[in-house]
Amino acid sequence: MKLLNKIFKLRNFLILWGSQSISSLGSAMTSYALILWAYKQQGTASSIASLAVCSYLPYILFCFAAGTLSDRWSKKKIMLVCNFIDALGTLTVLFLFSTAKLCMWHLYVVNIVLSFTNSFKNPATYVTETLIIPKEHFVRASGLQALSNSLVTILTPAITTALLAFIGFKTVFIIDLFTFAIALTALMFFIKVPDVSINNNEKKEPFLKSCLVGLKFLRKHKSIWKIIMFFSFINLLSFMTGYGILPAMILARTGNNQIALGMVSSAVGIGTLVGSILVTTFKPAKSRTKVIFLSCAVSFLLCDVVWSIGRNTTIWVIAAFAGNLPIPLLTANLTTIMRTKVPIEMQGRVFSARDTFQYITIPIGLLLGGFLADHIFEPLMQNASPSQHILSIFVGTGKGSGMAVIFLITGITGFLSSLLSLKNPDYKNLD
Repeated sequence: MKLLNKIFKLRNFLILWGSQSISSLGSAMTSYALILWAYKQQGTASSIASLAVCSYLPYILFCFAAGTLSDRWSKKKIMLVCNFIDALGTLTVLFLFSTAKLCMWHLYVVNIVLSFTNSFKNPATYVTETLIIPKEHFVRASGLQALSNSLVTILTPAITTALLAFIGFKTVFIIDLFTFAIALTALMFFIKVPDVSINNNEKKEPFLKSCLVGLKFLRKHKSIWKIIMFFSFINLLSFMTGYGILPAMILARTGNNQIALGMVSSAVGIGTLVGSILVTTFKPAKSRTKVIFLSCAVSFLLCDVVWSIGRNTTIWVIAAFAGNLPIPLLTANLTTIMRTKVPIEMQGRVFSARDTFQYITIPIGLLLGGFLADHIFEPLMQNASPSQHILSIFVGTGKGSGMAVIFLITGITGFLSSLLSLKNPDYKNLD
């Protein structure tokens, strides 16, 4: 009976979570296929990193304004319109590919448009989830989201690689469109989103002033502000490597072996899957901040550092699993802190302000990772020198070893930064 009661309380969220998870799988398959297509066209880390930059930069630029509008407008309508535009993006790629006209710049434009819609959709979705999830289930709901994200990570390379090998790109895009249809239908007909009451003063408040409310809230709550700034730095490190040049490094070090890349990607998903199960089954931690910083430290040590010194797929797979197992513990506890500390009527603006500052380093990291890989460390590791000799002791030689050096640097830096933050007394009141 207790289980049925929990399911009943979470039914709205479960429908949203399930339908959006299916749509996320379709979108992830399209993104994975296009990464392989882009690398095949140009063969550089920068080409992959540039695609990711286009996916983040417009989001960051429009986040402030979009968060304010998401607090004022219907959350459900925002999500419906944004999902529809996302589907049009995939349809555009399908048409261009089918007519043999697809170019890299087309993908840049599509990613920019989708990033713009995400600046509206993400805060609207975030507030919607807060509205439909009972407070006592915040951590459990975050665990379920991490669970679905990990399943998407596991299934994406396996399904996409199989489809590309036996059927082709078109099928991947068509499946993505079908998953969009599922998400739109569920949101339109089966999910009820409560309205958020906004007082007259807020309605009359000048738009620009309203946009700055989220920033003022964060600056007033210094512990939240500091943890956001910390993860802004962590995102810089993470997107220089794991989220930026990892596919290029694996493909370079394995002779363009897509199966090896798929195995590493799947191991990332399996690790987060196990971590997600732990989050949903264990009791909430007494000290959320300890879990957050310890998880971050372990992840950098076991992922970036081991990826850098690893010379074969087996080591990379083990590191991907072990290093990503703590990530759901980190995200679930960080999300719970934000949901409980920020008033519901301000969450769109506050979360958008948070995303602006926490994610502003992502495009910098992506561009920096691609630049350092193609123009600094890869050339460094291809020519004999004292530095090359010392670094080769840790990362080996050959194509991809320069990118491995970047992983080594970010891994050590992220590990030490997380341990130092663990001892910072300013974070205690967040627990």
